[in-house]
Amino acid sequence: MTGVQTCALPIFQGWQVVSLDYQGMDDPSARVAHLVAAGPMVGPAPVLVGSSMGGHVAAAAGEALGCGGLFLMAPAFFMSGYEHLTPAAPDCPVEIVHGWRDAVVPVEHSIRWARSCGATLHVLDDDHRLTDRLPEVCVLFDRFLAAHCGATEV
Repeated sequence: MTGVQTCALPIFQGWQVVSLDYQGMDDPSARVAHLVAAGPMVGPAPVLVGSSMGGHVAAAAGEALGCGGLFLMAPAFFMSGYEHLTPAAPDCPVEIVHGWRDAVVPVEHSIRWARSCGATLHVLDDDHRLTDRLPEVCVLFDRFLAAHCGATEV
């Protein structure tokens, strides 16, 4: 697809992974448009995964892409100056993982968004990057895929 930079990653536990290149795109709306434009490449009912601004982008593009699920880590919702860009949740299963000690995106933002749309929220004793609890995040993601996204398929 012209103008869409991607990184084809190996199959992850039976799932095909597509990672878009957002380098040089600081505007969240431009990133959302980029993801929506890649829709034909990601296929029907994709599971969208994103962290921080990537979580915001995944949620904002979810409805347009007819996503089958959202798994968001410390999503950049209700950020100062960008509050109006915080998306409504698409009609699909949504889980959020956020760190109690996040100094970049306050955990209260995820609590607020999760409450507004009935998303499942996991708050862990970690910071914005969630690196200290990565094994637990992986378990949560595996459970999310198993519970909401059916059998793993390529």
